[in-house]
This record gives sequence, C-alpha cells and structure tokens, in this order.
Amino acid sequence: MFIVNDICYAGKMENGIRITEVKPVRGGILLVTFSTGEKRLFDTTLLKGEAFEPLKREEIVNHPVLFHGVITWNNGEIDIAPETVYRDSYAYESEAV
Repeated sequence: MFIVNDICYAGKMENGIRITEVKPVRGGILLVTFSTGEKRLFDTTLLKGEAFEPLKREEIVNHPVLFHGVITWNNGEIDIAPETVYRDSYAYESEAV
C-alpha cells in the first residue's frame, strides 16, 4: 500500500504511473491512456468481487470518471488503481476501435 496526494493505493507504486484519459469502447472494454503516453485496452469484465458487481451494468461501466489519475465509477464508489489497470491491460495497436 502507498499514498500519493492523500489517496491510498493498493499494491506497490509503479513509477508513479497515472491514467490521463479513459474511453469506453464496448462490452466493458476501456481504452486507457497512461502518463507515459501509452494506450492500452483494459477489460473490466475480468474484475472480481462484490465491489465490481455494478460494472456489469452498461449505464455504470460506460461512464468512468478520472479522479487524480485513477478511474472511478458510480460517483466514486468504485475505483481501480492505475498500476493494476496497466498490469492487467494489453497493448493497443490500432486507432480503429
């Protein structure tokens, strides 16, 4: 666990990576841009646990909000650390999504 700008994150810090942009694509997939400039695809359907159950609803998963470089949903009730998004995402190769 670590704290940056008064926000507590799970896991270990990954060179201060942040998310600078997030765009829902389809079927729970997000196109995520990181502070490194790299774009990656993240599949929210792979998130497990009761806290992530609301993401099964399109009206929630398709409305992510960035808060201090962290993706949040449902008025901040759900969030996921940027290092987890990076670790569990895969390279994005095309602009035609």
